[in-house]
Amino acid sequence: MPKTGPSPTGIDVAREAGIALTWPDGTVTRYGLEELRVSCPCAECRGLRERGQTPWPRPSSPQPLRIEDAELVGAWGMTLHWNDGHGTGIFSWEFLKAWHEHPNGEEAETTP
Repeated sequence: MPKTGPSPTGIDVAREAGIALTWPDGTVTRYGLEELRVSCPCAECRGLRERGQTPWPRPSSPQPLRIEDAELVGAWGMTLHWNDGHGTGIFSWEFLKAWHEHPNGEEAETTP
């Protein structure tokens, strides 16, 4: 069973821009479309990255990139369905929170 961290108190999906999550402590983390798609945690995308290839864009990838749908996965994460037909990666809340807690030593944006 996956480890669960705090769930966001707010989820904003901007299909042409990315997602923003508000956490219980008031921290807001934003994730752009390309960084989400390239960092997809599914086995296929992880395998491509391990071989030094990028999961997106591929030669047949539609431009511009767009989120077609987003779904909650239980209480521990979400999956994004992309306009390139991909939709198997599950982004856990723990993964997303850790991703932006200390990017390059910087702190995440907080709301006033």
